Amino acid sequence: MIKKTKIVATLGPASDNEETMEAMVKAGVNVFRLNFSHGTHEYHKSNIDKIRNIEKKLNKRIGILQDICGPKIRVGKLSEPFYLKAGDELSIYAEDIVGEKVEKGIYKVSLNQPQILPMLKVGEYVYLYDGSIRAKVISEGKEIVKTIIENDGILNSNKGVNFPNTALGIEIITQKDKEDMKFGAKHGVNFVAISFVQDANDVIKAKNILKEFGSRAAVLSKIEKFDAVENIDDIIAKSDGIMVARGDLGIEVPFYKVPTIQKLIIKKANAASKPVITATQMMLSMAEHETATRAEISDVANAVLDGTDAVMLSEESAIGKNPVAVVEAMSKTIIQTQSIYPYNKFDEFDFFDETDMVASSAASLAVRIKADALISITGSGKSAIKLARNRTNIDIIAVAHDEQTAHMLTLAWGVTPALVLEKTKLSSLLANVMKKAYEEGYVEHDKTYLVTAGHPTGVEGSTNLIRIIRRDQLDYYLELATE
Repeated sequence: MIKKTKIVATLGPASDNEETMEAMVKAGVNVFRLNFSHGTHEYHKSNIDKIRNIEKKLNKRIGILQDICGPKIRVGKLSEPFYLKAGDELSIYAEDIVGEKVEKGIYKVSLNQPQILPMLKVGEYVYLYDGSIRAKVISEGKEIVKTIIENDGILNSNKGVNFPNTALGIEIITQKDKEDMKFGAKHGVNFVAISFVQDANDVIKAKNILKEFGSRAAVLSKIEKFDAVENIDDIIAKSDGIMVARGDLGIEVPFYKVPTIQKLIIKKANAASKPVITATQMMLSMAEHETATRAEISDVANAVLDGTDAVMLSEESAIGKNPVAVVEAMSKTIIQTQSIYPYNKFDEFDFFDETDMVASSAASLAVRIKADALISITGSGKSAIKLARNRTNIDIIAVAHDEQTAHMLTLAWGVTPALVLEKTKLSSLLANVMKKAYEEGYVEHDKTYLVTAGHPTGVEGSTNLIRIIRRDQLDYYLELATE
């Protein structure tokens, strides 16, 4: 059985050699994530080259996802770790200072983004060390904000800080991000994940920057802020895809709300035909151990049943003991879960355009005639994704007109980006598609296929054709392609 839910794996010291990467692809990885919070451009370029080498060797398209840092807010350098106790006073300074213990129960620190201080109001919360320490603002100020610690914890230098109650009016794309995006555009990354998105304007700004650099990469919005959850409909509308980043999200909103928010976002992304990734701590125990916990296996399975297009590995594949084993475990879980997946969601979604209608009709017809595969000839990739929205148990073979579109489909549920053919007349295009698909083993004699396409070819939103190629008709198209 073909694995329909895709796997995104983060590269790092444990997995950045070509032999391991190839084994991970064979085990089920569809997209590699490059985390630009770490590593130099030279390091990431080396990994990009390895990925493209593996593609050629395995004759399989592999997506490359560039995850940019965004304005990650951190405490500055500390003179030594702080052993904070409930009731201690922690002052946050705008001045760039070395954090220190002033006297018993009183500490001071700085932030790497001091412009945030005037935005903090009495009664709001500050979460330190990625949520493990909670502090309440008791005194406002442009230069110094005082807080009271509400639970015990150890604070180290450069640890993350979150402000779940505060509207932060800061640019989410930093100068470093722009330099990284320019690098990604030059080297052909297929997806760019934008961190700390707050509203649709952030997505528009990111797309404009990529356009300036000549990039056609798909923009994925990471949902990890309370504001993003509040503005989710507008963000989905402007994004090319969504990542449910449950780590920071679990700090920004009450932890017990994360599962329901995850399900809501996946449902909305499915309805809008936007690929969605479920991320963070999916199989984290396998960073250290040989097997995942039963809860982690259930987490992956439930994300699959929710309808996620992809599940993501972070530390597990970047710094874990056995990245290949993690991918194998995740693949087995996905494939097993597919046996109880609620397929054929033809009536669950509204139609937003004619392509939605054609895709729904094609998917329904393919099920009725027991087609062996759906073949989507697509200029932008959208018609293949809209076919996938219907979640049939029929494999979707995508035929794109360029490599970026084909690689973008590596993230789409149930879609195999198999072929790239130039735009041509429809009759010739169909014949050439079937011939190349036959030569590469995607179609066979004595099977039935359903093809969707648009006329005129290569025009986004023109999907208006459904053609059934029956068991005894393949030879006709093979002969036509040779004329």
